[in-house]
Amino acid sequence: MTTPPAPLQSSLLADEESPDAAALAAASTLRGKDGHYSELHGQLNKAGGGHPPLSPLWREFFAATGVDGWQDLGPRAQRTQRRIQEDGASYNVYDNAHEGGGQSSRVWPLELLPMLISAQEWQHIEAGVIQRAKLLNAALADVYGPRRLLDEGLLPASLVFAHPQYLRPMHGVVPLGGVHLHVLAFDLARGADGLWWIVGQRTQAPSGLGYVLENRLIIAEQFPEAFRSMAVQRLAGSFQTLLQGLTRLSPEGERSRVALLTPGPRNETYFEHTFLARYLGITLVEGGDLTVREDKVYLKTTQGLERVHVLLRRVDDNFLDPLELRSDSALGVPGLVQAMRAGQIVVANTPGSGWLESPGLSAFWPGVAKELLDEELLLPDTNAWWCGEAAAWNEYRDELDDFVVAPTFPSSETTRGFAPSVIASLAPAARAALLARVAQDPAAHTLQARIQPSETPVWNEGSLEPRPAVVRVFAVADGRGSWTVLPGGLTRVATHRSGAVGGRGRDDPPDPWLSMQQGSASIDTWVLTEGKVDRTSLLAKPLSAADLKNVHWTVTSRSAENLFWLGRYTERAENSVRLARLTLDALTSAARGSTPPEVLRVLDAMARRYGLVGESVPSAEQSLRVFERSLVRSLADTLESGSVAWNLRALQNCAQSLRERLSSEHWKLIHEVGDDFTERMQVLLGYDFGAPSSEVTGALARVDTQLAAITGAQTDRMTRDDGWRLLSVGRQLERLDFFANALIEGFAHRLHLKEEGFALLLGLFDSTITYRAQFQGRREVPPLLHLLVHDTDNPRSLAWVARTLRERFLKLSRHDHDWALEQARGFPQPEYWSLEDISRADEDGSYSRLSGLLNDCSARAMDLSVQIGRRLFNHVGSVDRMVWQ
Repeated sequence: MTTPPAPLQSSLLADEESPDAAALAAASTLRGKDGHYSELHGQLNKAGGGHPPLSPLWREFFAATGVDGWQDLGPRAQRTQRRIQEDGASYNVYDNAHEGGGQSSRVWPLELLPMLISAQEWQHIEAGVIQRAKLLNAALADVYGPRRLLDEGLLPASLVFAHPQYLRPMHGVVPLGGVHLHVLAFDLARGADGLWWIVGQRTQAPSGLGYVLENRLIIAEQFPEAFRSMAVQRLAGSFQTLLQGLTRLSPEGERSRVALLTPGPRNETYFEHTFLARYLGITLVEGGDLTVREDKVYLKTTQGLERVHVLLRRVDDNFLDPLELRSDSALGVPGLVQAMRAGQIVVANTPGSGWLESPGLSAFWPGVAKELLDEELLLPDTNAWWCGEAAAWNEYRDELDDFVVAPTFPSSETTRGFAPSVIASLAPAARAALLARVAQDPAAHTLQARIQPSETPVWNEGSLEPRPAVVRVFAVADGRGSWTVLPGGLTRVATHRSGAVGGRGRDDPPDPWLSMQQGSASIDTWVLTEGKVDRTSLLAKPLSAADLKNVHWTVTSRSAENLFWLGRYTERAENSVRLARLTLDALTSAARGSTPPEVLRVLDAMARRYGLVGESVPSAEQSLRVFERSLVRSLADTLESGSVAWNLRALQNCAQSLRERLSSEHWKLIHEVGDDFTERMQVLLGYDFGAPSSEVTGALARVDTQLAAITGAQTDRMTRDDGWRLLSVGRQLERLDFFANALIEGFAHRLHLKEEGFALLLGLFDSTITYRAQFQGRREVPPLLHLLVHDTDNPRSLAWVARTLRERFLKLSRHDHDWALEQARGFPQPEYWSLEDISRADEDGSYSRLSGLLNDCSARAMDLSVQIGRRLFNHVGSVDRMVWQ
């Protein structure tokens, strides 16, 4: 059902000859579930309650939108989805992770209509959230300090100490400014009573801020009239407060370098990390980008080590420091906790706050608030009882139909985690098993009262569909002892029309917790104000000419390495595609008896060297058919190192790690080429009698075209900074190695003596048209080597490649000039090789001088790759071998 019945529409519009947008909205609203508060109508849904009018907020919204705007809601929803696709907004979903399932990337789900919160309601929410932030920060300071709350029994020591995210190494660590929590998130739901309740809190590394921004940028653009006329609060001021609060607490103040620490591109919210880092103007880093020296944290860059003073982290507590926390972590920074003890870095949030998220603590917060703040809580938690207290379990064990059984702790080596269960929905056998499990380990279980969240309207194909909603609001520390609440939030809505937060009933939607991992959608959250709209902008003050002299884009060593390999894999993919096309063409000709054996031998050797066929495959001379089938099948093998599909997949992986640096077009091109090729080859390989060679060649030709577009994006649309130079150096190293070995194999098998062999050499260098334009049909060694070795105007010649490689490498390493000169000294310069010498054959017909120089080229290219890795990526200096006696 997507529209109200016709009689309902007629009755609602009977008194209006020309209905306004609000009347149209009311007529198109589906009925909500009884017992839920309706955001659209501003009252509780009741049986037999008829069809109440819209709330004043929603009447104002639709009045500003107008009738034309109402009729345009469908196209606006389409524009919203198109904008999300253009931005590349996504999140990663872990499918059946507990069963070894994989990970998939999904488009960020955003609905069209916003969540509206009045100024009066927001004042209450804001005050309650600030109070909670102060409370949780004070509780952390006490638990990792004097422990008065534990000694006096206001917090159960057995619950706190048993929690796997209570970190003993953090005891006694006093963060700079005494601020443990710089960013907090609280999940709020409006109950049937119309009041807001806290249904969860996130204190480790709360997610959602970047998605809040993405939602706002898109939805505000769809409803500009309503956004202006309703005085919706802006978000930039709170993000400015976050940055200012972090730098105020930093040892370097405003001069501090702030970085966002991400687990990497496989994290579920990696898009948000890159988006947020760009918006805030801070450096996105992974654990491997950082190192601790003398209790100070440094960023590894292509220009050496640079100090970091603030880390806004999205890595969970236990993974932050393998020296003192989880020893098998590859996501953290060894020595980070000691740097915090020494007061040399601000980490937001301070590790060790994860235990605050336990639902088992809910019943204790009112007493803690009275003790620490001498205040009553303004925003109550949903009722919850920790079964580790025998009195609570004994009192409520016979009334379980009103509760959800939730895990007290997350899963760990010492604690048990599980999916929440709604007792009322369980069959008798399952209910008995759950009761037995709780009785066996009561501390691992918490009873949570079910709350039916309010329903907010969602546009769905011509109707307004009420869906349960939970609002995540964020508090950020201002660095002066208080917190600011972001005037908005990340509202999550269920994919179905009704449900209860805290568990699944028989009539509930499949995702009552409204988790993005389980398929919920998001909506923008508009907080209205009765005063002046804050128009703070994060745009920095104007830069002077003097400021611009020292401006440079910091290239982290991780980004540098990924750019280096992005260049290498792009070139490898081009080379492997070209080699595969030439080989398939030669095999087709060989079947007709028109390919010399020397050509087949060279292609066989090159195909094995660069991973297009395995060593165990019979040679092309032994069996053309077997060799061709093996080659075609390996092209699409993503597990076979060196195959076309493998190189394209590696290219995708590099691009995924560089999302903050690549344009959306460049990023999409890279992902499309690999996916398209895999899909086409799967179809071709499914043919009963094998894939036709011509169709495989066609698929490779398409890849060739797409790679040319990627090369164009790298050449014309990337800033010429150190990152781009490394990308170029990577490409030239691969090209130098491939071309050198192509010539070695070609002259070793004397291809220059055969017309087909001569053509193959030009084809491997992708220089056929250039040669014909300059030398027509001449088939001689000197002009061939002039073009392929000497010609510095030919980007496919060894001379051009080597010279470009040298120039970009020296500019890349200008900050370490002596080391760069040492590496460049003796590097081959083919433009100075004597053409007469390299064109002269030995008495036995070989070209030993040419082969020796080419082998040197290849070896030096690979050695330079190793040295770049040691110096610029790993920052490994010279080893002191002095022995003291």
